[in-house]
Amino acid sequence: MRSPNQPPLAETGTAMGSGRRPAPPRLRVLSMTRIGAAPSRTRRPRRPGYAGAGAVFAIGMAGTTLPTPLYGLYQQELGFSDLTVTLVFAAYAVGVIFTLLVAGGYSDVTGRRPVLLYALGLGALSAVCFLLVGGLPLLFAGRVLSGFSAGLLSGVGTVAVLELAPPEQKARAGLVATAANMGGLGCGPLLAGILAEYAPAPLVLPFVTHLVLLAVAAAVVLALPETVGDARRWAPLRPQGLSVPASVRGVFVPCALAAFAGFALLGLFTSLAPSFLAETLGVHNHAVVGLVVFSVFLGSTLGQWLVGHIPVARALPLGCLILVAGLLLVAASLWTESLALLVAGALGGGLGQGVAFRAGLSAVGDAAPPAHRGATISSFFVVAYTGISLPVVGVGALTLWLGLVGAGLTFSACAIVVTGATGLYLLRHRPPAS
Repeated sequence: MRSPNQPPLAETGTAMGSGRRPAPPRLRVLSMTRIGAAPSRTRRPRRPGYAGAGAVFAIGMAGTTLPTPLYGLYQQELGFSDLTVTLVFAAYAVGVIFTLLVAGGYSDVTGRRPVLLYALGLGALSAVCFLLVGGLPLLFAGRVLSGFSAGLLSGVGTVAVLELAPPEQKARAGLVATAANMGGLGCGPLLAGILAEYAPAPLVLPFVTHLVLLAVAAAVVLALPETVGDARRWAPLRPQGLSVPASVRGVFVPCALAAFAGFALLGLFTSLAPSFLAETLGVHNHAVVGLVVFSVFLGSTLGQWLVGHIPVARALPLGCLILVAGLLLVAASLWTESLALLVAGALGGGLGQGVAFRAGLSAVGDAAPPAHRGATISSFFVVAYTGISLPVVGVGALTLWLGLVGAGLTFSACAIVVTGATGLYLLRHRPPAS
């Protein structure tokens, strides 16, 4: 037995066994720590941050444009017209607008992670609809569910990326959110086009691949920290009305018109570009189709990045003028049946759309009073997503009388007039600097 005065075992091995004097108190603590005493702090497992949220955002948005290069295959299989393609595409925009109006701020109440999971689940249901497609009803259902998913993601994805970023990396997080949004939209057609062209089962493998990616994204979401402190598991939906205060309308109207025209260009490329490439240019390679559509979203991503280096008051008219140049190139490609001009128009038009959209969003957000900022920005998004649907449906209807080239030229002319007039107005009446 040890006597009460005998030193602890850690000390006997060090002091008594070696014949040296006992270690001072500070060294005793270190010695005990080495032997295996529990440290005072336990390391928590490292969670994915804003980059993980950005990856989830991109995967979810990629599913919303995944069917773009596959519409030609669906036309062959189900036998429908270009007008039907635009109506199927418009169903997506209806889903987005409905979700923005009904559940735009739902994540503020229930938390970011649950809403991200809801969005990914709706994306998975959309993919299942496309896997089971045997007629138009499931095609429409898949697009509406995809719109619901995008409507949730467009808000909660951006907010989650920004909230998870450290204060010193907020600017970089904004770029990550932009790249995840538009980059994800662009990667969807590129992925589907490559798989449809170079892998078996072109109408199956793209959606199976996306389901796997959604499962990975859901696992990342479960590992993300929640940024809403008093989040509730469930809350009733509270639809928010659209309102633009009278003091903001002078800024809102031209900015919303520019966003409308830019999103109309995105809608044209993601709905009718595959038909134009196949029927007019004789391009039947699905990977090339996906690459052409990817280029317009690549331009948009670059344009939104540029806004961070240009004052908003200058970026707004500049974006409109670049968009006009892109539309002129698109019209020239239709007239001359040139693939090179079409790609140049996609990059230029996307660049102008990105500059005008992000600058317009910043100007509207700055001009809106805090009490009405949420409703004003929601109204801005509704106008933008209306631009992605109504003009495209009009182009689809015109194809029945004017053909694809004539309808595309008519669309280009109308969009050039609207965008050019908006740009000239903004040159003379610049919004206040951000």
